[in-house]
Amino acid sequence: MSDIKTIGVLTSGGDAPGMNAAIRAVVRTGIYYGFKMLGIRKGYNGLITGDISEMTARDVSDIIHRGGTILQTARCKAFTTEEGMQKAMSISRAFGMDALVVIGGDGSYRGARDFSKFGMKVMGLPGTIDNDIASTDYTIGYDTAMNTVQDALDKIRDTAYSHERCSVLEVMGRRAGHIALNVGIAGGAEVILLPEKEFDFDKDIIRKIIQGRNNGKKNYIIILAEGISEKIGGAMELARKIEDLTGIETRGTVLGYIQRGGSPTIQDRVMASAMGVKAVELLKDGVYNRVISVKDSKIIDIDIDEALSMKKDIDQDLLRMSNILSI
Repeated sequence: MSDIKTIGVLTSGGDAPGMNAAIRAVVRTGIYYGFKMLGIRKGYNGLITGDISEMTARDVSDIIHRGGTILQTARCKAFTTEEGMQKAMSISRAFGMDALVVIGGDGSYRGARDFSKFGMKVMGLPGTIDNDIASTDYTIGYDTAMNTVQDALDKIRDTAYSHERCSVLEVMGRRAGHIALNVGIAGGAEVILLPEKEFDFDKDIIRKIIQGRNNGKKNYIIILAEGISEKIGGAMELARKIEDLTGIETRGTVLGYIQRGGSPTIQDRVMASAMGVKAVELLKDGVYNRVISVKDSKIIDIDIDEALSMKKDIDQDLLRMSNILSI
């Protein structure tokens, strides 16, 4: 059994739909098992500034359906220094905090892992729309983000068809193309450009568009992950080049932060809730310095150092499928 009496929870890094569901689950599960629960506002910055308060079951009422995070989130350079972590540890002791649940991505995990070396018991929950945490098959917010992008893509395709246009849609994914690949397949995109895959502009884009036109196609959709966008000048520049070479009217659209917002889907709400319960129950049993993961549809826990050493690649079967279906 654990000697933990007080558990803190924070959200760090980019916000993601479902983070509130995770906060709710952590707080209510903690109270259920008799822990005192603390909410830390604005990520690791709140640990350093002491922006901490006790949370009750009522404090997390009516938030499961809300996007974003009620605890807010922020970057904190000070927390990457030894001095900053020592201060955060002193503040934590002042509030009697014995363990910390961190909801965020790999950067948030690294902060938690480093903080554990100062004596804090930590637990990580995967919260990022990019689904780019190697230790888990699924991250909180991913499903909602994909559905948001899919809705936008369907609307853009209506216009593209009406005007016989080519549309270039830029989606989030600086280092990972999971959103782009899945939405590209679901939306019937002709071209999907990912950070994980090299491409030839003339062969993979221009020739495919021209062949489609020769075969009677009336509209074209290109999905562009932002990691690739930065290398080629963005969606607008790519649209200009396509129009110049093909003569087909082409428009670029950047979805931006709309992908992070919105009410979470059922899947994100349920997964976030299940992960939150699992995190607190592990702490109750004296298990800590772990991250919660989904593997083969089961919720498991992995050592935080092991989790951070893992690498995640794009799904090659989905990639092959996209090439087959985009003819």
